[in-house]
Amino acid sequence: MQTSSSRRRFLQQTFAYSALATLGSLPARAKEIPTEKGASEMLMIGDWGYEDDTAQVKVAAGLKSYAAKISLHPDALLLLGDNWYGALEGGAKSPRWQTNFEALYPAETFPGPAYAVLGNHDYQNFPGSKVEAELEYAASGKSRFTMPARWYTFQFPRQNPLITFIALDSNMPHEMSAKKAGRDFTLTPAQQAEQLAWLETELKRPRTTPYLVVMGHHPVYSDGPHGDHPVLVRDWAPLFQKHDVHLYLAGHDHDLQHLEFAGHPTTHFLSGGGGADLYDLKIQSGERGPFAQKVYGFSHLSVTKQKMTLRHLDAGGQTLHAFTKTPAGKVEILT
Repeated sequence: MQTSSSRRRFLQQTFAYSALATLGSLPARAKEIPTEKGASEMLMIGDWGYEDDTAQVKVAAGLKSYAAKISLHPDALLLLGDNWYGALEGGAKSPRWQTNFEALYPAETFPGPAYAVLGNHDYQNFPGSKVEAELEYAASGKSRFTMPARWYTFQFPRQNPLITFIALDSNMPHEMSAKKAGRDFTLTPAQQAEQLAWLETELKRPRTTPYLVVMGHHPVYSDGPHGDHPVLVRDWAPLFQKHDVHLYLAGHDHDLQHLEFAGHPTTHFLSGGGGADLYDLKIQSGERGPFAQKVYGFSHLSVTKQKMTLRHLDAGGQTLHAFTKTPAGKVEILT
């Protein structure tokens, strides 16, 4: 367990790039990074199911045009939470499932499963529990929307897997939850403890894949307005370090980020530009870098035995930032 002083020192450290001296300032728009032959591919969005779907429609169109432009046939989508803002009238039978999920991310373009986690806006009774509605919709077997439980594991790709994924529920009890009694809720303290024990068990399991990735809605560390999450810093970050988690994926802050810290094995990769209103950054890119930008967009993960390649793209499908990470943990910035 990290002490508060060691956490403070950790957060004050910047990522020790192997190529820092030649990195220079990041360009506003990066060159296109070609996909690698034989790689398994997935696309991801967070914070997408906004009531005013203007930006969501734009980002979804960018996803489709990007896939067509590079002849990409993704094996899966990742949905990083806040799947539904506002009311979900009808629950699992709401027409929003068709208009704002099935139609915007069609099976002919995105044929694989869409692995989802729960965000804070999903944890609302609006009018009924959106959590229960999402679990029911996933259990119907009529959709690619995949969420077998509040927390679960899966391997990617399904054949000859390269990544072990641990999908978590980051909706922790906090001071503000007591002030929003009625509509908003969180995990109970008992559920929180149950998930933490389950996470430790999963992290200890023998692993046959070269990569270990954890995903949740709330970032552990963020340069956006929500900042670092004290409960996740306390409970999850030490476990990520102890068990050499390669990558943590999140949303919640409505922007795109990539954070690295010296001496820590876990890359923190935030993709929250799927359609909700954008947020101003609290810490500018470069201070805990290498990338943070207030922009609508989505992200792309490619994986081979030799490396993972991750890209942040704007709503038009233009690459803003890209890097690779090896099973041994070496990060190389491509932009």
